[in-house]
Amino acid sequence: MITAVVLITAERGAVPKLGEDLAAVPGVSEVYSVTGDIDFVAMVRAREHEELAEIVTQRIAQVPGVARTQTHVAFRAYSKHDLESAFGMRSPR
Repeated sequence: MITAVVLITAERGAVPKLGEDLAAVPGVSEVYSVTGDIDFVAMVRAREHEELAEIVTQRIAQVPGVARTQTHVAFRAYSKHDLESAFGMRSPR
């Protein structure tokens, strides 16, 4: 499974509706509205690079209100949750 982080800049006035539209795109697992130079971060998961390319260029980039995307493909995943599960550890409360 290929995981990519897609940074999305919205067109002016598109932010209120765009998050929900992006979350509805097949292949997008999560969308976050963020502060800073970009408006949204989308997590994309695909089986192959070709599928990832389709999700980003033919689905996400074509959603009305998307002005620009920047895609970062993950090499490895590090998750405190996964490590805790593997070793039976619990976080302090």
